[in-house]
Amino acid sequence: MPEEQAFSVLVKIMFDYGLRELFKQNFEDLHCKFYQLERLMQEYIPDLYNHFLDISLEAHMYASQWFLTLFTAKFPLYMVFHIIDLLLCEGISVIFNVALGLLKTSKDDLLLTDFEGALKFFRVQLPKRYRSEENAKKLMELACSMKISQKKLKKYEKEYHTMREQQAQQEDPIERFERENRRLQEANMRLEQENDDLAHELVTSKIALRKDLDNAEEKADALNKELLMTKQKLIDAEEEKRRLEDESAQLKEMCRRELDKAESEIRKNSSIIGDYKQICSQLSERLEKQQTANKAEIEKIRQKVDDCERCRGFFNKEGRIKGMSSAKEVLDEDTDEEKETLKNQLREMELELAQTKLQLVEAECKIQDLEHHLGLALNEVQAAKKTWFNRTLSSIKTATGVQGKETC
Repeated sequence: MPEEQAFSVLVKIMFDYGLRELFKQNFEDLHCKFYQLERLMQEYIPDLYNHFLDISLEAHMYASQWFLTLFTAKFPLYMVFHIIDLLLCEGISVIFNVALGLLKTSKDDLLLTDFEGALKFFRVQLPKRYRSEENAKKLMELACSMKISQKKLKKYEKEYHTMREQQAQQEDPIERFERENRRLQEANMRLEQENDDLAHELVTSKIALRKDLDNAEEKADALNKELLMTKQKLIDAEEEKRRLEDESAQLKEMCRRELDKAESEIRKNSSIIGDYKQICSQLSERLEKQQTANKAEIEKIRQKVDDCERCRGFFNKEGRIKGMSSAKEVLDEDTDEEKETLKNQLREMELELAQTKLQLVEAECKIQDLEHHLGLALNEVQAAKKTWFNRTLSSIKTATGVQGKETC
C-alpha cells in the first residue's frame, strides 16, 4: 500500500473508529476500556478474574499495548492483519473479543502463575505462541464466535463513570483542585515549550528562507548575465552567418561567370575544331579526287600511246618517254611542288588542330580547377555554417543546462 493510502487509513481509524479517544484526557477512555475488559472477564472467565484479583494483577498492566497499538507491538503481522480487518468491519469493540480470546486460550497457564510470572507470560510466552499461523487462525475463530453486545459495553461504561464520580465526590476538593492545578500547570509548561520551539523554528526558517532568497537572486543575476552573453553571441553568429552567405553568393556568382566564360570558350573552340575538321575533310576529298582524275588521265594517255604505233617508240616499257628526260623532270618537279604545297598546307592544318586541341585541354583543366575551387568554397561555407550552428546550439544548450541546474 502506498504511504498516502496508509496515512489515510490511520486517520480513518483514529477519528472515525474512536482510537484517538484512548490518548486524550489522561487516557481516561483507556481506563474505561480496562474496566470494561475486567467486567467481561468477570462474566466470561470468572476463575481467571478471581486469580488476577488474588495476585493483584490489573488490566492496565498487560492490556495497554493491546488497545493503544492494536496488538502490533508483540504479535506477528499476519495475525495483526486479521485483527485490523475485523476492526474495520465491526468497530473498536473487536479488541475485547480478541483480548478475551487470548485470555481464554491462556487461562490454564495463567492460573499457575504468580504476579511476576503472569507479567513475563504476557510479555514473552504469549506472543511466541501465535507465531504459528494455525494458532492465530484458531484464535481469530474463537474471537469471532464470542458475542459481546454493545448494550453491555454501554452499561459497563456507565458503571465506570458513576464510580469515577463517586470517587471524585469522596475526594477532598482541595486535593482535587491541587491535582487539577498541577495538570494545568504541566499543560501550560508544555504549551510554552511548544511555543518556544515553534518560535525558534520560525526564526530558523526565516533565516533559511532569506539565505535561499539571496542565493536565488544571485543565481538569477548570473543567469541574466549568461543570457545577455548568449544573446550577444547569437547576434555575432547571425552577423557572421550573413557575411558568409554574402561571400558564398559572391563566390557562386564569380564561379558562374567563370563557368559561362569557360563554356563560351569551349563552344568557340569546338566550332573552330569543327571548321578545321571540315576544311581538312574537304582538302582530303579534293586531293583524292585530283589523284583519281590524274590516274584516269594517265591511264587514258597510256592507253592511247599503246594503241598508236608511232608513239609507242617514244616510250619505254615502264611508260616513260625516251630521250625526253628533261621534260619528265620538269613535269615531276611541278608535280612534286604541288604535292609539297599540299603537304605543307596539311601540316599547317594539323599544327593548328593540335594547338586547338591543346587550348581545349587547357580550357578543360581550367574548368576543372574552377569546379575544384567552387567545391572547396562550398565546403568552407558549409563548414562555417555548421560551425556557427554548432557553436550557437552549444551556447544555447549550455545556457539552458546551467539555468536548469540552477533552477533545480
